[in-house]
Amino acid sequence: MISTFQAIVLGIVQGLTEFLPVSSSAHLILVPWLFKWPEDPGLAFDVVLHLGTLLALLIFYWREWLAMVMSLVNGDRVQRRLLFLLIVASVPGAIIGVLLEKEAETIFRSPVLIAGTLAALGILLWAGDAIGSKKRKIDEITLFDAILIGLSQAFAIIPGVSRSGATITTARFLGIDRADAANFSFLMATPIIAGAGLIEARKFFHEGLTAQLGWGFAASAVFGLLAIVWLLRFVRNNSYRSFAIYRVALAVLVVAVAFARA
Repeated sequence: MISTFQAIVLGIVQGLTEFLPVSSSAHLILVPWLFKWPEDPGLAFDVVLHLGTLLALLIFYWREWLAMVMSLVNGDRVQRRLLFLLIVASVPGAIIGVLLEKEAETIFRSPVLIAGTLAALGILLWAGDAIGSKKRKIDEITLFDAILIGLSQAFAIIPGVSRSGATITTARFLGIDRADAANFSFLMATPIIAGAGLIEARKFFHEGLTAQLGWGFAASAVFGLLAIVWLLRFVRNNSYRSFAIYRVALAVLVVAVAFARA
């Protein structure tokens, strides 16, 4: 069983890295590995961390989701179209997540493999952010764009890829504005996280609630909300290059530690 301190740290890590394009799954594996903590805090803890980030999304985007839901009855074509695109974009990730769930929990958890995916996606993020004109807004996203972004989200099942990293990178390659690339990515994450969290939540009710679960949930929600707010402000005047550099630097550190321990 993890301690309260470890629960809070992992909650903070989940909240920040779920939305920054650096891979939450990689960090939740690497932090315990680096500090030699228990590497599997349990299904219940994993679920509450994701429910915490779901709460952060709902707090920040509740107006947008309300507008999209109301568009089904009030005839708002712009919001109805956005809702349709988000549904389309969510399908590939949901399917791949179900098909590769067991692999994600076993063969994809190697620190060296994670280092490779961290570095590779970091380079792609850098390139996608730097190449070409990037001025398209969220209401200019096409059905084809949504399908491609949704397919990229499916690769986030591999730790180190990052859901936000993959979708933001793809959106940037498609010429979408930095802030709207992040907004579409975060809106896409809401049904995926909600679906996964609700499916897994059924499995842990018999375990009971603990203080560690509560602290992890709270830390994940608070720092997830802070990460959303900060990133959207940051990318108004800055590129994603710093996140790409961080990913590559972390990959180098992981490989160095792995070889030192070998």
